Amino acid sequence: MTSSRLGAFAAALIAVSSPALAHVSFENGQATPNSTYKATLRIPHGCEGKPTLKLRVRIPEGIVAVKPMPKAGWKLETTKGAYVRAYQVQGEAVSEGVTDIVWTGSLDDGHYDEFVFQARFTDAYQPGATVFFPVVQECDGAVEEWTQVPTEGQDPHSLKSPAAGVRIVAAQGAAPAMVKAGSLTLEQPWSRATPGGAKVGGGYLRITNTGTVSDRLTGGSLPVASKVEVHEMRLEGDVMRMKAVEGGLEIKPGATVELKPGGLHLMFMDLKEPLKEGQTVKGTLTFEKAGSIAVEYTVRGMGGAAPAEHKH
Repeated sequence: MTSSRLGAFAAALIAVSSPALAHVSFENGQATPNSTYKATLRIPHGCEGKPTLKLRVRIPEGIVAVKPMPKAGWKLETTKGAYVRAYQVQGEAVSEGVTDIVWTGSLDDGHYDEFVFQARFTDAYQPGATVFFPVVQECDGAVEEWTQVPTEGQDPHSLKSPAAGVRIVAAQGAAPAMVKAGSLTLEQPWSRATPGGAKVGGGYLRITNTGTVSDRLTGGSLPVASKVEVHEMRLEGDVMRMKAVEGGLEIKPGATVELKPGGLHLMFMDLKEPLKEGQTVKGTLTFEKAGSIAVEYTVRGMGGAAPAEHKH
């Protein structure tokens, strides 16, 4: 590679990587609802080459029980205020708490440091949501305001000064959702995350009929899809193909039918937006006898082949 090309490559690499490194961010960018979170805020630089003298963090509504960690050499202050509504924390109603944290000291532009506080994410935020914490760096004659919040579907990295965000995900090992409707029991509805631009997604669950007569799953609905169909995978020759189950899927008396990848499953058609890992998506399933039943799909990681790759 010539020196000119090498220089261009290096410049391009810096241009791509610098914004991600320059942003104020949390070390752990994920939390679960109704859980205590250790927030470690990373400060990678000062303001236009000047040292950071003060750091302000605004606490969003729905984040309670905030306790900042004192930092050697820095003065710590907090502002308290009333919440918009009361939140339940360990059986007690909490209606006010810390709304702002301020550390005052000095951090040279050429140095990196971390600022820590503890907080509790309430049920105001459910899996799939992202909570943004506005942060302001005050320097000697300069200010960096990390307060921009992306619009729906916008990449936070495209913003010049994005607020530090924490994505809400489902708790590991959480009890699977179970729905009972008449003689039917629906267990563990879930889906796979889909890549951006994918037009189809898959839905999976276990259905048990404890009654004395058959019922039939005919379809359903999902807010982010135009329709929900019952499909099956079949090996024809050496090609795995998928097609709709004509007339719906029969659930016989005393039988348990599992819809899973590679076999019988639900197909979410014409997705309007991608399904994201950790998200919970509400929808319905329609049965001939039981009628419409509300379900919630937990979106897991992509894993294996995405539904969009199946051949119809």
